[in-house]
Amino acid sequence: MDFGFSEEDEDFRAEARGWLSAHADPATDRRTWERALGGAGWIGLGWPEAGHGNRTATLTQQVVWAEEYARSAAPPRSGHIGENLLAPTLIAHGSEEQKSRFLPPVAAGEELWCQGYSEPGAGSDLAGVRTAAVREGEGYRISGQKIWTSLAREADWCFVLARTDPDSRRHHGLSFLLVPMDQPGRIEVRPIRQMTGTSDFNEVFFDGAYAREEHVVGGQGQGWRVAMSLLGFERGVSTLAQQIGFAEELAGVVRLAVRTGAVRDPVVRSRLVRQWAELRTMREHALRTLGGSADPGAPSVAKLLWAGWHQRLGELAVQVRGAAAGVGPVDWSPSASYELDAGQHLFLFSRADTIYGGSDQVQRTIIAERVLGLPREPKGAV
Repeated sequence: MDFGFSEEDEDFRAEARGWLSAHADPATDRRTWERALGGAGWIGLGWPEAGHGNRTATLTQQVVWAEEYARSAAPPRSGHIGENLLAPTLIAHGSEEQKSRFLPPVAAGEELWCQGYSEPGAGSDLAGVRTAAVREGEGYRISGQKIWTSLAREADWCFVLARTDPDSRRHHGLSFLLVPMDQPGRIEVRPIRQMTGTSDFNEVFFDGAYAREEHVVGGQGQGWRVAMSLLGFERGVSTLAQQIGFAEELAGVVRLAVRTGAVRDPVVRSRLVRQWAELRTMREHALRTLGGSADPGAPSVAKLLWAGWHQRLGELAVQVRGAAAGVGPVDWSPSASYELDAGQHLFLFSRADTIYGGSDQVQRTIIAERVLGLPREPKGAV
């Protein structure tokens, strides 16, 4: 399809680029930055209508904003979970009261969200959720554990998939609850230290945390339907912004290959060219999907494409550096200094790309069963 940018889109690009150039500072506190974005109306461009403090934009303008943001010196977003996951879900399934309560603070950058889905025994197999929500008065008491929760330490709220029917199994009897994180003694957040030395993810423990009845989205027992709808919003315009970052990483690996002389190796040159060609393919796939592709397997295909691509780029990053890429810290104690260069960090972090956000095995199963119509995988199969 022709996914070109109109004159109006280019005017929008100039406005976005000018605003980011004037305001973006990587040293800005991330919560302060969210408020700045919200105050200028840049949060919620993809929402179907204005009225919550956001401006609206066409699909191509949303792509323009995502690309310009990725190219800018702006800090990483802390509000993207609320803006791109929770808000579309509330617009699709929430009550008018829920929309009025939660959308304006997201649009203003005032309230940050995290996602309470994965558990130690229910990651890619989300239907195995065991976190329980028991009815008490005009709400629910929640007990259980979530894991790999991004932004849990900064978030004001968490949307939690919990089992409200104790006798239910699998995807039945689940509910989608909006839970305030400021409940001392009821919610504990523990950072997970990764092999990169950073702690981007957390464990979250709920010990009788309270959620109000009016904060159940879609109705009690309808959590699976709402949760699956949310996952459909997870891969959209942001995929194109992600690819801008990928292109910058690839350019860095190419420069490193030239500097170290690894580019003279024909195998390395071939791999670099292949990475470039595959990145172009991912962009075309993303644009086709945004343009109205009805292929139910498109999100799974996109995940398979970028996860494997990014892992291979990480492997190339250490290969072209040579033996120096293996130099790392000696002291592995929790308090030790742990400094990695960009290539080392890329390699280590990308090991998880084929697991988080839906493992490769799960994505292939979705394609096989829902797109190709192959027999369903037997229960309990690995």
